[in-house]
Amino acid sequence: AEKEIDPALAESISKGQEIYTQNCAVCHQKNGGGVPNLNPPLKGTDYVMGDKNRLISFLLKGSSDNPIEVDGSTYSNVMPSFSNLSDEELANVLTYVRNSFENQASGISVDEVKDVRGK
Repeated sequence: AEKEIDPALAESISKGQEIYTQNCAVCHQKNGGGVPNLNPPLKGTDYVMGDKNRLISFLLKGSSDNPIEVDGSTYSNVMPSFSNLSDEELANVLTYVRNSFENQASGISVDEVKDVRGK
């Protein structure tokens, strides 16, 4: 039988997809594959699937630590800060990314984003 998706999770993923298309796809591509040497892929990487707080912080602060190494490959583009997005928007887009491109991970809640933003 197909796995039941929690309606709240499904809604968060759907909203997150719109935010991804508007803000992220230009660098990370619609399929999450990234661009070699420039923008890392979002498929199965430790950054996406690993520590939620690190991932949230990455979106809030951006990263100019270049080049950055993701799963053994190096990428040189700067990651801009998306702190202009609301806690809810960030939670949705990260939930989308963690559940797309063959990724299967728990969603990210508004409270988790609030906590990291407050630090």
